[in-house]
Amino acid sequence: MPPTRPDLTLSSNVHDTALIFEGGGMRVSYTAAVVVALLDAGVHFDWVAGISAGSSNTANYLARDQRRARRSFVEFATDPQFGDLRTFIKGQGLFNSEYIYRVSGRPGQALPYDFATYQANPARMRLGVFEADTGRAFYWTRADIETPDDLMARVQSSSTLPFFMPPVHIDDHVYADGALGPSGGIALDAARADGFTKFLVVLTRPRDYVKAPLRISRPMRQYFRKYPTILDALADRASNYNRTRAELLELERNGDAMVFFPEGFTVSQGERKLSRLERSFNDGAAQVARELPGWLEWLGLA
Repeated sequence: MPPTRPDLTLSSNVHDTALIFEGGGMRVSYTAAVVVALLDAGVHFDWVAGISAGSSNTANYLARDQRRARRSFVEFATDPQFGDLRTFIKGQGLFNSEYIYRVSGRPGQALPYDFATYQANPARMRLGVFEADTGRAFYWTRADIETPDDLMARVQSSSTLPFFMPPVHIDDHVYADGALGPSGGIALDAARADGFTKFLVVLTRPRDYVKAPLRISRPMRQYFRKYPTILDALADRASNYNRTRAELLELERNGDAMVFFPEGFTVSQGERKLSRLERSFNDGAAQVARELPGWLEWLGLA
């Protein structure tokens, strides 16, 4: 059984607003700073969701672990087992996801995960995932998780970028990146389904970004021939993503959402260079420092 801390009692102080983290691979080095800032300020949402790399932000936020939140997307990229062309050739992915998500989070490893704090945290959790063998998109919840490996496997499944990482097998199904779902990678649908009408949404693309449609090439069709649902989802992703962002902008205009759009230096989803990741995180920290006072007032915590 995983370790528990019966003496640990945690509580939430934001109950009427959903916290949503977008993914984006190593672009999350920018928004990991939001996790750190919220925890430093003692802002504890009672409902948190993430998709793709945003699921790592979600897990780190629920463990209330500022150090891990930063290291996951900054220093950890220099780990020799993080993944490269050699792991890709071996079938482990350009990002070595088995190591990144499952091995590194164990006690004594590079990024040990505080599962006891996660368990003590009362907040509800949603991690978006795409079931590649059926085409079904849904959200993992706490009910799916009993052990640390259960959690890390589900974060891994949500974060499995097609082509860059091998699909994840859990029980009798095969999973790929949750951004392939109908929300386009922003868990607004899950928050609404749970009854929320106010949202703090942390994005990894700038305000003026519009996702271009992906051209499905013949090599892509060949690569994903076992899972044609992934091809269908990739073809629909841009329209799904742009539609959800348009909904967020409307919510923002109406005062029902606070949306964090990166304004500083951001990196590509595959960035590995430490100096660039540090700059991205630092710019994210500077921006959230400017925006946090307004969030606290909007949340009624000022």
